[in-house]
Amino acid sequence: MIAARPEREERVWAELAQIPDPEIPAISVVDLGVIGGVAFEDDRLHVTLLPTFVGCPAIDVMRHEITERLGALDLAGSVVVDVTFDPPWTSDRISQHGRERLRRSGFAPPAPMPSGPVGLIGIDDLVTMPDAVCPYCGSRDTTLENPFGPTLCRAIYHCAACRQPFEQFKRV
Repeated sequence: MIAARPEREERVWAELAQIPDPEIPAISVVDLGVIGGVAFEDDRLHVTLLPTFVGCPAIDVMRHEITERLGALDLAGSVVVDVTFDPPWTSDRISQHGRERLRRSGFAPPAPMPSGPVGLIGIDDLVTMPDAVCPYCGSRDTTLENPFGPTLCRAIYHCAACRQPFEQFKRV
């Protein structure tokens, strides 16, 4: 049985769920899975942020937005956003709701991570990745056009069925 969260913590999570990802505003930072946790300590609210990649340009934007929005709730004397890569963010942290929001926005959600140990992904792995499912028409008749999308976490595909290009989140 999962213990109920205190009301103050519920308010924090509800507000975090309203903060859009700076790069893809269709999905919240909660649904993207970059919020590792929240904790009250003395008169401080600590929010753990798990960036998708080291050097993610959105880290400072997310930190600022989280601090501003949660500070306005007046639940603690200060809001501290702790950025950490331990544990690392993985694409499996994206919620089901987030995956559906991505799909509706024209992004193919990442496939689930395979079970068992996973090594480093090389360029050969990117080229032989399973085809993505088109977010527009649902076809699997897709081709990887470029493993290097506009951000580190996305690749560009083309759908032969509806002839649309689209981005897919990489499985990380």
